[in-house]
Amino acid sequence: MEQALEIIVETFRVRGENSASPVRVRPLAGQGLSTQLRVECSKSMRAQYPIGTLFRLDVRLIHRLGTPLLYAHHAAPFERVGLDEAYRFIDTIFGHADASK
Repeated sequence: MEQALEIIVETFRVRGENSASPVRVRPLAGQGLSTQLRVECSKSMRAQYPIGTLFRLDVRLIHRLGTPLLYAHHAAPFERVGLDEAYRFIDTIFGHADASK
């Protein structure tokens, strides 16, 4: 398994995906990861905050049945962050704060 990477993720409502969970998690843009990647993580994290909440989370890129995904252990710590803090984090770590692209 690859080394852990700390990134900003966001929750969103599933539309047309084959998933048992109506709330999914994806990386915020601007971190060198596709926003099409899904993050497997704590169900309670997704359930206790509204859709669109941003979190700082340690993830690992894995492949499950040939499909790449980001994995965070269900007991992994997470930190809720605001949009400004997310942009600062992305700018500091990845060198560009335009997370809208």
